[in-house]
Amino acid sequence: MSTAASTATSPANHPNSTPFAVPPLKVAGFTLKSRLVTGTGKYRDYETMQRALDASGCDAVTVAVRRERLVDAQGRSLLDFLDLARYTILPNTAGCFSAEDAVRVARLGREILDSVDNPGKHWVKLEVLGDRKTLLPDPVGTLEACRELVADGFTVLCYSSDDPIMAVRLRDAGAASVMPAGSPIGSGRGISNAANIQLILELLKDPASGGDPAYPVIVDAGVGTPSDVTIAMELGADGVLLNTGIAHAQDPVRMAHAMRLALESGYHGARSGRIDKKLHASASSPWAGSIASIVIPGE
Repeated sequence: MSTAASTATSPANHPNSTPFAVPPLKVAGFTLKSRLVTGTGKYRDYETMQRALDASGCDAVTVAVRRERLVDAQGRSLLDFLDLARYTILPNTAGCFSAEDAVRVARLGREILDSVDNPGKHWVKLEVLGDRKTLLPDPVGTLEACRELVADGFTVLCYSSDDPIMAVRLRDAGAASVMPAGSPIGSGRGISNAANIQLILELLKDPASGGDPAYPVIVDAGVGTPSDVTIAMELGADGVLLNTGIAHAQDPVRMAHAMRLALESGYHGARSGRIDKKLHASASSPWAGSIASIVIPGE
């Protein structure tokens, strides 16, 4: 059973103007109209990125702050290809392998976005990686950097493993959102351990476990297909962040559109109250009154 509330809502009384529109996601002082957050790296060119971002419907995009990831081979700046009036930039500390490096890069991101007057200067997607092969997070470094950045006034969204206990520690350290990995970055394996994601959701969102239903949990990394997005949302996640699954698709723009629809489907599916799983079949139509059971007079 999903941790998301199963609430019946008809189009007529839905709070949004469009029937069954997905409501915005609130993360501390930020309001995201779309619960799908997309990355800006790995595209074959900036023009394809622009079209894919538009097709995804996102209004927040992640940007790796390191200079070598902000400028392409032709010397063009990524920021020149982003509509800064449309997108809230979520700077990330990708490529950092120590708390000290991540804090420094986060502050650099704040300076860059302050210069272009983008509201994203007030938050950061924190990544402190453990090694270059798995790109899994370093839990000790992540926790240390989270505490320092929170003390420095950042709204911190923490990329983490799917360890439920670490998720609780990061929340308690002040993280505005915990972002557990579905599977390793760029692997395309989808949700490798659904049970752990469910445990994280329970610990962080279920009041009976000391959680807050409004606390945002965003699945981050490893998403390869639209069905992966749907599964994440059906588990009860508040949103999904992905990059490679779109950027490295053969048709990134079409895939971005598919990811958008998949998130909407998973969001509503989680709140519709799915049927119970059963060992045996359950006929859609009652046996009573079927042709075989009708007795014809005189025969």
